[in-house]
Amino acid sequence: MSEDAARQVDSGTPTVLGRVAGGVGVIELNRPERRNALHPEMYDAIPRLIELYDADDEVGCVLVTAAGTAFCAGGDVRAGTGRRPEGAGEAETLTHLARMVVMLRESPKISVAALPGPAVGAGIGLALAADLRIAASSATFVNGWSRLAFSGDFGGPWALTRILGPARALEFLIGGGPVDAAAAERLGLVNRVVPDAELPGAALAWARGIAAGPRTAHALVKENVRDAQALDLREALPRESERMVRSGRSEEHRAAVRRWLAERGR
Repeated sequence: MSEDAARQVDSGTPTVLGRVAGGVGVIELNRPERRNALHPEMYDAIPRLIELYDADDEVGCVLVTAAGTAFCAGGDVRAGTGRRPEGAGEAETLTHLARMVVMLRESPKISVAALPGPAVGAGIGLALAADLRIAASSATFVNGWSRLAFSGDFGGPWALTRILGPARALEFLIGGGPVDAAAAERLGLVNRVVPDAELPGAALAWARGIAAGPRTAHALVKENVRDAQALDLREALPRESERMVRSGRSEEHRAAVRRWLAERGR
């Protein structure tokens, strides 16, 4: 399926576009005039698309990207956060709005974030919630929180600490300068960097390659990696072993063995 022939998916708002192409469920932030700052409608639209893609057998990978020359400028202070859930306090409301980052991490589908430009504040949290990241050479990670005397949200401090380690994360969060794409790749914030003009095609090709792979195995691998961040080896090993057995019983595994044998003329 070409990008032109993609199946459009209704997100409920023009501020977020959804489509499925070649097994990839695309979530595209679509406020380029505001550098894709998070609008109240986006806080429901992004989770809606994640839920739809999680339940869609056609989707084997989720691609989170953005229109224009920025990934996400964080929360839009002009637009606010919209309606607060009934009875919720400020912290509970913010946790609710940020549920998209938890949903991406807990999704069984592998997710890729494609950054055409800066990720700022909550935009960092959204980018780092994806399993993998590819960035245009002009992309940057910008600490928008400290400039406004904020402590950080949307899982940004949590993800930065996991990836960078506590000292580097703290340095960035209390006022470190922007991290450019090349430095982000060295630090592990992104997996790949490509020239700006190549980002859309490279990101979609990567996501399509993942979608074409063994989806059950990918979901189990994602669980293994998640356990490795929370459990010691003695606790993780039985879970890892159980998943290995499950993957070995799958039709994906049997088909892969048949292909392997055919390639060797057996």
